[in-house]
Amino acid sequence: MSKSFKHSVLGISVALILIVFLGGFGPAGVSATQTDGAYRQMGVYEEVLHKIQSDYVTEPNVQKVTTGALHGLLESLDTDSAYLTPSEYALYLAHQHEGVSQVGLNVSKRFGYASVISVVPGSPADHESIHDGDIIESIEGQSTREISVAMLRLMLEGKPGTSVTIGVVRPQRQEPDQITLTRTAVLPPAMDEEQYENSTILYLKPIVLTHERVDAIIARLKEMQKDGNKKVLLDLRDVAGGDDHQAFRLANAFLQSGTIATLQGQTIPEQKFTADPSKYITSAPLVVLVNHGTAGPAELVAGAILDNKRGDLVGDRTFGEGAVQKTINLPDGAALLLTVANYESPSGKKIEDQAIVPNVVVAESIDEILAEEGESTPAEEKAAGHTDDQLNKALDILKQKSA
Repeated sequence: MSKSFKHSVLGISVALILIVFLGGFGPAGVSATQTDGAYRQMGVYEEVLHKIQSDYVTEPNVQKVTTGALHGLLESLDTDSAYLTPSEYALYLAHQHEGVSQVGLNVSKRFGYASVISVVPGSPADHESIHDGDIIESIEGQSTREISVAMLRLMLEGKPGTSVTIGVVRPQRQEPDQITLTRTAVLPPAMDEEQYENSTILYLKPIVLTHERVDAIIARLKEMQKDGNKKVLLDLRDVAGGDDHQAFRLANAFLQSGTIATLQGQTIPEQKFTADPSKYITSAPLVVLVNHGTAGPAELVAGAILDNKRGDLVGDRTFGEGAVQKTINLPDGAALLLTVANYESPSGKKIEDQAIVPNVVVAESIDEILAEEGESTPAEEKAAGHTDDQLNKALDILKQKSA
């Protein structure tokens, strides 16, 4: 490798890092103090890179070193921010326009590794008894510590009929289980609807917060009194998919006034989402069920109900996913997926950092945990062999509420 080429690679490396520090292609909107600080950090980075080039035990691949530094820099900010190399970004863009199949896993990263937020019922992952909170240690033999969230999700999807092998860390197992999943068209099951207490309690579990699913909930709330329903139990456990706007619609169905959520960031003006009285549906007593698989849009609903004292939240702490990303294209064909704003609940709690904690905490029942871990037990026996303590507590609370 010639000296001139080494210097050109070094110059490009420093320029790319500078773009990341300054948040784009120029200092617009960045204060002089921030810019000075960024340039000082560039000096440190350049000195470190020079030392690696001159003193490392073997001649380093400067481009690989810089890619690693950029990956680490973005992932040190938060879980969802990422640096995509030119080849990764090309795959990412192509993937957005392909009809892809899935394995039924909603994933993010916690403690450095991929973590299962929730599993789509009836999906290949569900059939392999993968559960919320399981750690995915590897995908196709590659450690998930080295893979950004964006690429994790891309690697799990693909053409129908193709397979992907993941290493899953399970409780009380020393070594990860190697599980091969076949990708298929995964559709969320129909909304689960039940009647409790002589039909006075309407139970609704949307599975996902899409426009169609929220439409169905709103329609059901409008007609509920015809069936004698006087109270509502909304089950948002393991609800991780959907759209933020649909979360606002669903929360508004229960809120006549008040703040639903706030969105703000360093360069994004504060946006306050408030309830529209014309979209308010019902004042029926309400309890909302949540757990570690409640993420994203469902957390917006849970936070709005809790902070406005509209109803009780029962279950476990939610996952904690409430950020907005921006894609920034880089000159060499790479890209940044950068978190630019976070959602806050009406009380000012950052959902991304703090999640939503129920006012009535009920851990998953030991019967349910044992049923999940009993892999040799038939599904019918598992279902019959455990009690849902969270559901039972929610029903007990609703029974005590005046209609």
